[in-house]
Amino acid sequence: MTLRLSTAGESHGPALVGIVSGLPAGLQLDRAAIDGDLARRQAGYGRSPRQKIETDTVEVLAGLRHGYTLGTPLALVVRNRDHANWTWGMSPWPPEGDQAGKGTRPVTLPRPGHADLAGAMKYGHGDVRNVLERASARSTAVRVAAGAVAKALLAELGARVESTVVSVGGEADDERQRSAVDEARADRETLGGVVEVRASGVLPGLGSYATPEDRLDGRLAGGLMGIQAVKAVEIGEGSDLAGRRGSEAHDEIFPGFRRQTNHAGGLEGGVTNGEDVVVRAAMKPLPTLMRPLRSVDLSTREEGEALVERSDVSAVEALAVVAEAVVAWELARAAREKFGGDALIDVLAAAAAYRERIPWRPR
Repeated sequence: MTLRLSTAGESHGPALVGIVSGLPAGLQLDRAAIDGDLARRQAGYGRSPRQKIETDTVEVLAGLRHGYTLGTPLALVVRNRDHANWTWGMSPWPPEGDQAGKGTRPVTLPRPGHADLAGAMKYGHGDVRNVLERASARSTAVRVAAGAVAKALLAELGARVESTVVSVGGEADDERQRSAVDEARADRETLGGVVEVRASGVLPGLGSYATPEDRLDGRLAGGLMGIQAVKAVEIGEGSDLAGRRGSEAHDEIFPGFRRQTNHAGGLEGGVTNGEDVVVRAAMKPLPTLMRPLRSVDLSTREEGEALVERSDVSAVEALAVVAEAVVAWELARAAREKFGGDALIDVLAAAAAYRERIPWRPR
């Protein structure tokens, strides 16, 4: 038994869609909690004007009745309100009538640092919009909705997932972060940053050392690297451990099978060890600049300036929410694989029996 998520949708298409399968029946979902996470993803200093257009909320089309999961696939929808301005340009079928609104002209100047050029070459597109609409971080909205569902399951198992911003543009202080964003906006630049996700109350034994694909650290890293603009992931104290001696790098075991340090970030051998799961993700500056970089036109092969389209100056606060959702999803997926069960009551019974079997106890 495992969780699966399939998503579809373009940035300016009608909607983003997610299908979640593998949920147990009887899990209560809170619409306000899901919408709250969607609102958090849209917030943050340095976001683009689009966040004033979109007011993301979740619609459930299947798999839920009166707030409880049915054990069947859960269909989630997040509408793109801005689609009203792109109806002709993003029409699924050949559009009728005169060109109107946005997206009517082909995009042929790919942005350095974006999927534009690589995607156009891979799929044979002459219009970069066929790439950028799906490659856009707008698609993370439905991943956040799925992550909120995963957090509901984890909460039943006693786990909680939270995120924080570590730095923006190299600045750790909140006020200095805002100043850095203001300066970048004035210079028509963008900024990246680092976020941290911490999951507390996670049972030991999630994941496996048996095969590379079952290692939970690898799955967490893969999930986080799958977020647009993320270029590096650390688990626990990450790369800092490479410069230490072994006696300084590992977490000694004390009575109760607990640790006084957590250098490993709650994972050893690809398996949770009962301490907080701690991961960090580093985001590069966004590739859409109001002062565009040099590029080459796909149609003419002549030099030019890359596409300029509405963009955030900084989306690090949004990244924190998306990373939180991804970590929650991977932990919930590992929990489903360990405890199985078609109904939530069966999942909880299996988890309770496991807690009794192992010598570990929560703090």
